Amino acid sequence: MTVTLEVAEGVGTLRLDRPPMNALDVGTQDRLKELAEEATRRADVRAVVIYGGEKVFAAGADIKEMQHMDHAAMIVRSRGLQDAFTAVARIPKPVVAAVTGYALGGGCELALCADFRIAGDNAKLGQPEIQLGLIPGAGGTQRLPRLVGPSKAKDLIFTGRMVKADEALAIGLVDRVVPAADVYTEAHAWAARLARGPAIALRAAKEAVDTGLETDLETGLAVERNWFAGLFATEDRERGMRSFVEEGPGKAKFL
Repeated sequence: MTVTLEVAEGVGTLRLDRPPMNALDVGTQDRLKELAEEATRRADVRAVVIYGGEKVFAAGADIKEMQHMDHAAMIVRSRGLQDAFTAVARIPKPVVAAVTGYALGGGCELALCADFRIAGDNAKLGQPEIQLGLIPGAGGTQRLPRLVGPSKAKDLIFTGRMVKADEALAIGLVDRVVPAADVYTEAHAWAARLARGPAIALRAAKEAVDTGLETDLETGLAVERNWFAGLFATEDRERGMRSFVEEGPGKAKFL
């Protein structure tokens, strides 16, 4: 299998495993979508890590495969490509990308689907599609400017240049840089911490933020208001408030 899902401590690890560079061919894209949807459904998965291994996250699409696709074929396939990445972005649980080595093209776009990105000090990220006479096709023109702003996104997309971990951190493309050997451990610890939190409230927070970024302020506030009120019907809200009153802040246990 080119993608696997392993679960431990409430954390599901979506592991890319297509040596040597984890090129995202059609089969890998479809498997990624399948397992992202499984992670969404499974109650024992409360947070997710996306990981490509110690040496490389994902070096992009399988160019040799794409070279043989014509316009008609790509009209059909481009939807499947975007659907695979959207399935990851819509996992209603905290998702962290653990980025080592290259995260280029589709690899960078996959990292953009996460809520948080931890990169190794050996990471190199970019959207080099322009060098193929193309543009990003798995969400890069949409998710990247939402994350780093339109000017920085256009710089990366127009030039196709790679950025090292320190620059990626400076422009907000990644959120933390650690030694490459520590990337997965740090990502799993981040996810495991959130996996112990209130699952419905975390889902609500993620949906409210993501919806707000995609719509106008009034609509976003309505989503927030509805989730905020709705959470008063949950056991986690009762547990959290009772713990706050009886034990003080930050001591509630939700598992």
